[in-house]
Amino acid sequence: MLILLAIVLLLLLPSPWGVVTGAIALVFGVGEIAYWNSTVKGRRVRAGAETLIGSSGIVVSDCRPDGQIKLRGAVWAARCEAGADAGQAVRVVARSRLVLDVEPETPDAPPSEGASGR
Repeated sequence: MLILLAIVLLLLLPSPWGVVTGAIALVFGVGEIAYWNSTVKGRRVRAGAETLIGSSGIVVSDCRPDGQIKLRGAVWAARCEAGADAGQAVRVVARSRLVLDVEPETPDAPPSEGASGR
């Protein structure tokens, strides 16, 4: 963002102020890029179906034991050995290929991301 500001200042301000302020904004822009690069460099990428374990979802079709749940905006095949009715909240405990193993959520369990269906 600051690099764009440097270009705009360079073009709009009269000489020598355009060059001076443009150079300062360019230095801060490079510093901003270096800062963001250093903050995200150590983070692990969270992607894939294994990130769904522990998330909460809503049963779409009865799981007795096989059914479907809605989790993070997508409908997944699910298996619930204890059984779950449509509309009931469930928590993902494992994954077998593209089938999620779920169990009914207890009322005192802390809410997890994904239950909203976004």
